[in-house]
Amino acid sequence: MTYDLASLRAQIPALAAGTAHFDGPGGTQTPRPVIEAVSDALTRPLSIRGDGLPGERHAEDIVVGTRRALADLLGADPRGIVFGRSATQLTYDFSRTLAAQWAPGDEVVVTRLDHDANIRPWVQAAERAGATVRWADFDPATGELTADHVRAVLSERTRLVAVTAASNLIGTRPAVAEIARSVHEAGALFYVDGVHATAHGTVDVERLGADFWVCSPYKFLGPHLGVLAARPELLESLRPDKLLPSTDAVPERFELGTLPYEVLAGARAAVHFLADLSPEPSGSLRERLVAAFAAIEEHEDLLRHRVEKALAEFEEVTLYSRAAERTPTLLVTFEGHSTVDAYRFLAQRGVHAPSGSFYALEASRRLGLGDTGGLRIGLAPYTDAGDVDRLLEGLSAFLRRTV
Repeated sequence: MTYDLASLRAQIPALAAGTAHFDGPGGTQTPRPVIEAVSDALTRPLSIRGDGLPGERHAEDIVVGTRRALADLLGADPRGIVFGRSATQLTYDFSRTLAAQWAPGDEVVVTRLDHDANIRPWVQAAERAGATVRWADFDPATGELTADHVRAVLSERTRLVAVTAASNLIGTRPAVAEIARSVHEAGALFYVDGVHATAHGTVDVERLGADFWVCSPYKFLGPHLGVLAARPELLESLRPDKLLPSTDAVPERFELGTLPYEVLAGARAAVHFLADLSPEPSGSLRERLVAAFAAIEEHEDLLRHRVEKALAEFEEVTLYSRAAERTPTLLVTFEGHSTVDAYRFLAQRGVHAPSGSFYALEASRRLGLGDTGGLRIGLAPYTDAGDVDRLLEGLSAFLRRTV
């Protein structure tokens, strides 16, 4: 499959600084077309949405076009795309709205694998409603979170289950569709954190069975923004707090205040940029996105296998990313060496591989790493063999040095 990596890298100005970026799970670098889309939105007339003056029409075109683009990316209905400041903010908003329907004795399921943004909002909302929180575990030896782990804590009182589609800490990709079937058989709603997963593969929220799917465009070459996808009819059934004069239409009833039009324009451009990575130049936006992510996955997996093979040769390295299905995201620790020291050593060599638990606090603790976590190596669509060379050479030098 053809993948024009050189052309891709040439369109990302930040890479000219020379850093080898393995920090993609925390946020990717931005292509020039995305930057230009933000600039273009701000340099043309821009007003509150409407159909009269040029600025009004410009704003309307941005919002409508971005909903369509994100719907194509996620396999969703544009009428079910909600924008927010971040995935965390959207999850807090929806946790408060959904919890208004809960009562003492109801149950909410969260997992030990998730980012805290898909744990704490539900835990806090449950506490306020008097509902019970039940925890789905994962296997720390394999990194696997299975449908059986979730089924073990479901009951007729379960009202909502929150699960990640991919761990931002160790890359595990749970069997989301299988989990969804069990959740729906229990009569509960299924809220999926797709922030990490959306950056690394094709998403189809209908096929996966997610009632809610949240993601963040800055994880897939776009600007900082939160996006939630849900069925329009489900959104129609929910009554969030809102200002009296603001519209009650879906999805706008969930979007508080004026939208950041320039950021939306950048998110739309990011989706089109990803589609342009497709080795198949023809087809619908959705078809080109599916082909592009197939090429991206192939590229990232080739590099991941190379990094994993090299890491296996270091006796001091423990790799925690072990699930059969996982993103190109590796968490490691070093016997006798601090991962913070490794991060700083690599940084001096122009390699960015950060250390921490990355808000996946429960997962880090379950792996026996406490709140410290480990060194995270995250591959992105623009990672090349030269980046990997520098990473591996840096780690080798770090492990050889005398204390």
